[in-house]
Amino acid sequence: MAAKVLVVDDDAAIRRLLRNTLLRADYAVAEAGNAREALRLAPIEQPDAVLLDLGLPDRDGLGLIPLLRAQGGPVILVVSAREAVEEKVSALDLGADDFVTKPFDTEELLARLRVALRHRHAGAAPPTIVRRGDIAIDLDRRTVERAGVEVHLTRKERDVLTLLARHLGRVVTHERLLTSCWGGDEDPRIEYLRIVIRNLRQKLEAPGPVGSVITNELGVGYRLRADG
Repeated sequence: MAAKVLVVDDDAAIRRLLRNTLLRADYAVAEAGNAREALRLAPIEQPDAVLLDLGLPDRDGLGLIPLLRAQGGPVILVVSAREAVEEKVSALDLGADDFVTKPFDTEELLARLRVALRHRHAGAAPPTIVRRGDIAIDLDRRTVERAGVEVHLTRKERDVLTLLARHLGRVVTHERLLTSCWGGDEDPRIEYLRIVIRNLRQKLEAPGPVGSVITNELGVGYRLRADG
Protein backbone atom coordinates (compact mmCIF):
# COMPACT_ATOMS: atom_id res chain seq x y z
CA MET A 1 0.00 0.00 0.00
CA ALA A 2 1.31 3.44 -0.95
CA ALA A 3 2.33 5.74 1.87
CA LYS A 4 -0.03 8.69 2.29
CA VAL A 5 1.25 12.26 2.57
CA LEU A 6 -0.76 15.22 3.84
CA VAL A 7 0.36 18.49 2.22
CA VAL A 8 -0.39 21.54 4.39
CA ASP A 9 0.22 24.83 2.55
CA ASP A 10 -1.94 27.89 1.85
CA ASP A 11 -0.36 28.41 -1.59
CA ALA A 12 -2.39 26.49 -4.18
CA ALA A 13 0.51 26.48 -6.66
CA ILE A 14 2.85 24.90 -4.10
CA ARG A 15 0.21 22.32 -3.18
CA ARG A 16 -0.19 21.46 -6.88
CA LEU A 17 3.58 21.12 -7.35
CA LEU A 18 3.90 18.90 -4.28
CA ARG A 19 0.85 16.83 -5.23
CA ASN A 20 2.19 16.13 -8.73
CA THR A 21 5.67 15.37 -7.38
CA LEU A 22 4.32 12.94 -4.79
CA LEU A 23 1.91 11.23 -7.19
CA ARG A 24 4.76 10.62 -9.66
CA ALA A 25 6.66 8.98 -6.80
CA ASP A 26 3.66 6.71 -6.07
CA TYR A 27 2.50 8.36 -2.85
CA ALA A 28 -1.16 8.90 -2.02
CA VAL A 29 -1.86 12.58 -1.34
CA ALA A 30 -4.29 14.63 0.77
CA GLU A 31 -4.23 18.43 0.95
CA ALA A 32 -5.06 21.18 3.44
CA GLY A 33 -4.85 24.93 2.87
CA ASN A 34 -4.77 25.95 6.54
CA ALA A 35 -4.18 24.65 10.06
CA ARG A 36 -7.85 24.02 10.83
CA GLU A 37 -8.28 21.87 7.74
CA ALA A 38 -5.06 19.99 8.52
CA LEU A 39 -6.24 19.13 12.03
CA ARG A 40 -9.60 18.02 10.65
CA LEU A 41 -8.07 15.81 7.96
CA ALA A 42 -5.25 14.24 10.00
CA PRO A 43 -7.40 11.78 12.01
CA ILE A 44 -9.49 10.95 8.92
CA GLU A 45 -6.64 10.45 6.43
CA GLN A 46 -4.14 9.08 9.00
CA PRO A 47 -1.16 10.16 6.86
CA ASP A 48 2.23 8.49 7.11
CA ALA A 49 3.86 11.89 6.57
CA VAL A 50 2.98 15.58 6.63
CA LEU A 51 4.65 18.26 4.51
CA LEU A 52 4.02 21.36 6.60
CA ASP A 53 4.35 25.03 5.70
CA LEU A 54 4.89 27.33 8.68
CA GLY A 55 3.24 30.46 7.25
CA LEU A 56 -0.40 29.37 7.48
CA PRO A 57 -3.16 31.99 7.47
CA ASP A 58 -4.96 30.88 10.64
CA ARG A 59 -2.13 29.57 12.83
CA ASP A 60 1.65 29.45 12.94
CA GLY A 61 2.82 26.10 11.64
CA LEU A 62 5.20 25.63 14.56
CA GLY A 63 2.22 25.30 16.89
CA LEU A 64 0.78 22.64 14.61
CA ILE A 65 3.75 20.26 14.95
CA PRO A 66 2.95 18.79 18.41
CA LEU A 67 -0.75 18.61 17.54
CA LEU A 68 -0.03 16.61 14.40
CA ARG A 69 2.43 14.47 16.34
CA ALA A 70 -0.47 13.49 18.61
CA GLN A 71 -2.53 12.40 15.58
CA GLY A 72 -0.89 8.99 15.17
CA GLY A 73 2.72 10.21 15.01
CA PRO A 74 3.26 10.89 11.29
CA VAL A 75 6.62 11.90 9.89
CA ILE A 76 6.69 15.72 9.73
CA LEU A 77 8.80 17.57 7.17
CA VAL A 78 8.65 21.35 7.43
CA VAL A 79 8.63 22.91 3.95
CA SER A 80 8.89 26.65 4.45
CA ALA A 81 10.38 29.85 3.09
CA ARG A 82 11.45 30.84 6.60
CA GLU A 83 15.24 30.69 6.92
CA ALA A 84 15.77 31.86 10.52
CA VAL A 85 17.97 29.41 12.39
CA GLU A 86 15.87 29.81 15.54
CA GLU A 87 12.74 28.65 13.74
CA LYS A 88 14.47 25.64 12.22
CA VAL A 89 15.78 24.61 15.64
CA SER A 90 12.34 25.20 17.19
CA ALA A 91 10.69 23.01 14.55
CA LEU A 92 13.11 20.15 15.27
CA ASP A 93 12.74 20.58 19.04
CA LEU A 94 8.95 20.45 18.70
CA GLY A 95 9.16 17.14 16.88
CA ALA A 96 9.67 17.80 13.17
CA ASP A 97 11.78 15.13 11.49
CA ASP A 98 13.44 17.49 9.00
CA PHE A 99 13.03 20.75 7.15
CA VAL A 100 13.33 21.83 3.53
CA THR A 101 13.64 25.51 2.64
CA LYS A 102 11.63 27.03 -0.21
CA PRO A 103 12.41 27.21 -3.05
CA PHE A 104 13.28 23.52 -2.97
CA ASP A 105 14.52 20.82 -5.30
CA THR A 106 11.79 18.19 -5.64
CA GLU A 107 14.27 15.29 -5.80
CA GLU A 108 15.93 16.43 -2.58
CA LEU A 109 12.54 16.72 -0.90
CA LEU A 110 11.61 13.18 -1.98
CA ALA A 111 14.95 11.88 -0.71
CA ARG A 112 14.42 13.56 2.67
CA LEU A 113 10.92 12.09 2.82
CA ARG A 114 12.17 8.57 2.04
CA VAL A 115 14.82 8.80 4.75
CA ALA A 116 12.35 10.04 7.36
CA LEU A 117 9.82 7.32 6.51
CA ARG A 118 12.47 4.60 6.62
CA HIS A 119 13.61 5.83 10.02
CA ARG A 120 10.07 5.94 11.39
CA HIS A 121 9.17 2.48 10.07
CA ALA A 122 12.29 1.05 11.72
CA GLY A 123 10.56 1.99 14.98
CA ALA A 124 12.05 0.59 18.16
CA ALA A 125 14.37 -1.79 16.31
CA PRO A 126 17.01 0.37 14.62
CA PRO A 127 19.66 -1.40 12.53
CA THR A 128 22.72 -2.63 14.39
CA ILE A 129 25.00 -1.60 11.55
CA VAL A 130 24.52 1.66 9.65
CA ARG A 131 26.15 1.82 6.23
CA ARG A 132 26.99 4.94 4.26
CA GLY A 133 28.99 4.20 1.12
CA ASP A 134 32.08 2.22 2.17
CA ILE A 135 31.61 3.25 5.81
CA ALA A 136 30.09 0.74 8.26
CA ILE A 137 29.14 1.94 11.75
CA ASP A 138 28.43 -0.87 14.22
CA LEU A 139 26.18 0.71 16.85
CA ASP A 140 26.39 -2.22 19.26
CA ARG A 141 30.16 -2.75 19.16
CA ARG A 142 30.78 1.01 18.71
CA THR A 143 33.28 0.35 15.93
CA VAL A 144 33.68 2.00 12.53
CA GLU A 145 35.13 0.54 9.36
CA ARG A 146 35.98 2.23 6.10
CA ALA A 147 36.43 -0.07 3.11
CA GLY A 148 36.73 -3.00 5.53
CA VAL A 149 39.48 -1.40 7.64
CA GLU A 150 38.72 -0.34 11.19
CA VAL A 151 39.01 3.40 11.82
CA HIS A 152 40.38 4.54 15.16
CA LEU A 153 38.13 7.13 16.79
CA THR A 154 38.36 8.93 20.10
CA ARG A 155 35.50 8.50 22.59
CA LYS A 156 33.97 11.85 21.67
CA GLU A 157 34.29 11.10 17.95
CA ARG A 158 32.50 7.77 18.49
CA ASP A 159 29.78 9.43 20.57
CA VAL A 160 29.07 12.10 17.96
CA LEU A 161 29.18 9.70 15.01
CA THR A 162 26.91 7.20 16.79
CA LEU A 163 24.29 9.86 17.47
CA LEU A 164 24.43 11.04 13.85
CA ALA A 165 24.20 7.44 12.63
CA ARG A 166 21.12 6.78 14.75
CA HIS A 167 19.51 9.68 12.88
CA LEU A 168 20.95 8.84 9.46
CA GLY A 169 19.93 11.39 6.85
CA ARG A 170 18.35 13.72 9.42
CA VAL A 171 19.77 16.82 11.03
CA VAL A 172 20.80 16.64 14.70
CA THR A 173 20.94 20.03 16.40
CA HIS A 174 24.10 21.44 17.99
CA GLU A 175 22.36 21.53 21.36
CA ARG A 176 21.37 17.88 21.21
CA LEU A 177 24.85 16.80 20.13
CA LEU A 178 26.51 18.82 22.90
CA THR A 179 24.06 17.68 25.59
CA SER A 180 24.18 14.01 24.60
CA CYS A 181 27.90 13.70 23.91
CA TRP A 182 29.40 16.04 26.50
CA GLY A 183 26.80 15.75 29.26
CA GLY A 184 26.07 18.04 32.16
CA ASP A 185 29.35 17.57 34.02
CA GLU A 186 31.44 19.35 31.40
CA ASP A 187 31.37 22.76 29.74
CA PRO A 188 30.22 21.91 26.21
CA ARG A 189 31.11 24.49 23.62
CA ILE A 190 30.33 24.61 19.93
CA GLU A 191 34.07 24.86 19.22
CA TYR A 192 34.59 21.39 20.71
CA LEU A 193 31.90 19.95 18.43
CA ARG A 194 33.41 21.62 15.35
CA ILE A 195 36.80 20.07 16.14
CA VAL A 196 35.25 16.61 16.48
CA ILE A 197 33.34 16.99 13.20
CA ARG A 198 36.50 18.16 11.42
CA ASN A 199 38.41 15.12 12.73
CA LEU A 200 35.62 12.74 11.70
CA ARG A 201 35.59 14.17 8.18
CA GLN A 202 39.36 13.74 7.90
CA LYS A 203 39.12 10.11 9.02
CA LEU A 204 36.04 9.07 7.06
CA GLU A 205 36.11 10.98 3.80
CA ALA A 206 38.15 9.97 0.77
CA PRO A 207 40.43 12.64 -0.74
CA GLY A 208 39.24 14.37 -3.88
CA PRO A 209 36.05 16.12 -5.00
CA VAL A 210 33.59 13.86 -3.16
CA GLY A 211 30.58 15.20 -1.27
CA SER A 212 30.99 15.46 2.48
CA VAL A 213 29.82 12.47 4.53
CA ILE A 214 28.81 14.81 7.36
CA THR A 215 27.05 17.95 6.16
CA ASN A 216 26.56 21.19 8.03
CA GLU A 217 23.09 22.73 8.42
CA LEU A 218 24.31 26.28 9.00
CA GLY A 219 23.61 27.43 12.53
CA VAL A 220 21.39 24.41 13.24
CA GLY A 221 23.37 21.18 13.43
CA TYR A 222 24.91 18.34 11.44
CA ARG A 223 23.62 15.50 9.29
CA LEU A 224 25.18 12.16 8.35
CA ARG A 225 24.18 11.89 4.70
CA ALA A 226 22.14 8.87 3.68
CA ASP A 227 22.58 7.07 0.39
CA GLY A 228 19.60 7.53 -1.93
